[in-house]
Amino acid sequence: MATPTAVAQAIADIDPATGEIVAQIPCAGASEVSSKIETARKAQPGWADMGLAGRATVLRRIAARFDDEALIEQLAGLVTREMGKPIASARQEAGRMGPAIVGLVESCEAALAATETSKDGTTTRITREPLGVVAAITPWNFPLSMAREVIVPALMAGNAVVFKPSEIVPLCGAALHEVFAAELPSGVMELVQGDETTGKALVAGSIDMVGFVGSVAAGRHIMAACSAGLKRLVLELGGKDPMIVCADADLEAAADYAVRESMRNTGQVCCSVERIYVEQGAAERFTDLVTEKARALTYGPGTDDVNLGPMASLAQRDNVVAQLGDAAAKGARIVLGGAAVDGIGFFMQPTVITDVDESMEIMNEETFGPVATIRVVADAEQALALANDSPFGLGASVWSGDPEQGRALAARVQSGQVGINRGLGGVGDPPWAGAKQSGFGFLGSPDGYRQFTRPQSVSWDDA
Repeated sequence: MATPTAVAQAIADIDPATGEIVAQIPCAGASEVSSKIETARKAQPGWADMGLAGRATVLRRIAARFDDEALIEQLAGLVTREMGKPIASARQEAGRMGPAIVGLVESCEAALAATETSKDGTTTRITREPLGVVAAITPWNFPLSMAREVIVPALMAGNAVVFKPSEIVPLCGAALHEVFAAELPSGVMELVQGDETTGKALVAGSIDMVGFVGSVAAGRHIMAACSAGLKRLVLELGGKDPMIVCADADLEAAADYAVRESMRNTGQVCCSVERIYVEQGAAERFTDLVTEKARALTYGPGTDDVNLGPMASLAQRDNVVAQLGDAAAKGARIVLGGAAVDGIGFFMQPTVITDVDESMEIMNEETFGPVATIRVVADAEQALALANDSPFGLGASVWSGDPEQGRALAARVQSGQVGINRGLGGVGDPPWAGAKQSGFGFLGSPDGYRQFTRPQSVSWDDA
């Protein structure tokens, strides 16, 4: 990949609820990106020399800054204004920053601590050494929390960070950087703003690792660009998450989950429920329940008390509308919604669609919109086969009244994380991992934190 030499002069930061321009953000060109990387490179050894405990102390001070209610409100307001998230959800995301950073610091301290093993008169010490400069390229749908999940482990490992937030949420990124930079030594965390071309300049620069959260297509480009230099990678990519609903499942609970997880954040979540496979015997009742619950959802500007805000961009909404149009043209039935909302802003109706099949884009490509897509199947085995017939493998859920059947099906689903009669995640700091094309490397868990380091073993004979 050729090194980019130019970028657009500025990006327009647009309020998706109104279509109005919030700000014009100057883009970093290749020379500015290189300068920021060099600054981080010079600062990194001193940061690494502070040791794990010293770095943890600084990160805890950063966490304490998020106890400020005024800061939480400022960040929440920016999230709502830049990407449309309802203010209650935005406040929740901002309000969790402090406790979540503390938790990450504690987990990293344990995962990255040196170990020693002695046997037959020889001792081996294993340490986790920093890689150098990490490019943190993070998404717009959770602009605070997803940035945190990359930046904090990178810093705790002793790396310097060059942070590029999504061009849809540049003010969120700038505000987050300001909080971190207020406590970090100068240069340890640098900020670059810009579009895809700025991101390419960063990936092509003299960095040592990329921590990226975003689309599969962008992840492929990053992997190709990093191949020549064998730069380390953690890529948390998209999904097309299946939900298997057996006929004996608690259909009320399953429908609640289906609507919540297909519509949450206006469907703009990497682990949204995007393919629902329901056994024939339960299909009519389940579809009625989903439709009833989706019909009750409200939408409007994120500053209002609504369930769904606008889509984050016009392009994102156009993609959802195009997938629905393709499905309808091929015989799908739109039970509820199915259209963009007329007027200002990038609003989309909550949508329920049935009679879908695998010839339709909506069953194959990431939708990232407020759509519950229901596919009727003969039995759980057909559901499992269809669920696994995808290049994606981020998350999945299985809903069954038989716990043994639920666990047996879940074990055969090709996804990084599976919930049984519940959502994803769990106890014990599990990794957030994508199977197949939904990820390369992973975030979270001791092994995830260690991916921001290289191990070094030193051995000696005891006296």
